Amino acid sequence: MSIGTDILERVAELGRHSDSPDHYTRVYLSAAHRAAARRIAAWMEEAGMRVRVDPVGSVIGRYDAAAPDAKTLLMGSHFDSVRNGGKYDGVLGILVPIACVTELRRRGERLPVAIEIAAFADEEGARFSTSFLASRALIGRFDRGALERRDADGVSLAEAMRSAGLDPARIEAARVDPESLAAYVEVHIEQGPVLLDAGHALGVVTSIAAGLRHTVRVKGEAGHAGTVPMPRRRDALAAAAEMVLAIEKRCSATPSLVGTVGILRVKDGSSNVIPGEVELTVDIRAADGKTHLAAQEDVFAACEAIAKRRGVALEHTKTHEVKAVPCSPRLQDAIARAIERTVGGRALRLPSGAGHDAMVLAEVTDVGMMFVRCGAGGVSHNPAETVTPEDADAAAKALLGFLRDFEIGSPPARG
Repeated sequence: MSIGTDILERVAELGRHSDSPDHYTRVYLSAAHRAAARRIAAWMEEAGMRVRVDPVGSVIGRYDAAAPDAKTLLMGSHFDSVRNGGKYDGVLGILVPIACVTELRRRGERLPVAIEIAAFADEEGARFSTSFLASRALIGRFDRGALERRDADGVSLAEAMRSAGLDPARIEAARVDPESLAAYVEVHIEQGPVLLDAGHALGVVTSIAAGLRHTVRVKGEAGHAGTVPMPRRRDALAAAAEMVLAIEKRCSATPSLVGTVGILRVKDGSSNVIPGEVELTVDIRAADGKTHLAAQEDVFAACEAIAKRRGVALEHTKTHEVKAVPCSPRLQDAIARAIERTVGGRALRLPSGAGHDAMVLAEVTDVGMMFVRCGAGGVSHNPAETVTPEDADAAAKALLGFLRDFEIGSPPARG
């Protein structure tokens, strides 16, 4: 059996730990989430790692270095998912490094750096809207206000943690010392079609896009669908629909820019009532901060103009914001060399439009990322998401080569 086939079998096994019998969903601290954590811990132990569970539920395995005082090369990704998502998102970046440690142990090799693999408990934030909760805790920047957030059933984050045997009072103990880190490296499916279209199994991530999310409320006036003349209406849904198109138009104007309205809700909607209030989400991303800022300003200016013209009120609340993150040039080069030795040719370099835990780790250490080709047209956050055994095998071999050649660079300057 190839390493890639073994990795994909483990992906399938983790995929069976789902909150739904009908599709793959695994949210923070659900029964399926905790079962997946136990399985990941068992695989880490089988690979020869010492395993701990940190105060927010992340599973972290350690493979010691040749010297006891060595720095730590941190790798990993997340094992929570979006609702009705794909089985490779996140978990591939846990299982590929575990496969590499398994091979190092088989060879009896220890490296100049210790290896830690972090299976982050919550990155997607699908249950409590807590994006990057686990990696933020790891760098000591957990927002304690998030403990009061509640899920759809009214359970608070703090209550969910206690039910899972975690103590919210100990969250600060999750923090690692940034001085102990040599770097952070993440393997992830591309979540797009660039590698697939170019015929490359693997790629080097150059940067991670800036991201912004807002919840927007449009307030008009409810009225009888049969008696209010069209010119007299203050239809919140019609206004929101125009805003959605304005967002699409502005974010289609620049190649590195994307905008998405993923949720739209009509409050007390009825087929014979003019919608009086609508809530929608706005997600804007760009490869660089300047493009991102300009798009934000233009989008909300357009929405304000639509609201004024249609006689509706507009409120928007920022729920998430991350800055664009460049990947370390030295790590990019090292990953590229490992890819080229493994699959031949010149490694393709590309930005990531998706958010990753690497964005958070970049606040305290150098980060690098390796992308693995998506099948099915490059679709992700979708049940059709897929990776081939051959590509998973190539990713493991390239990452192993990167690890065996890894050199500690100068510590990055942090502002």
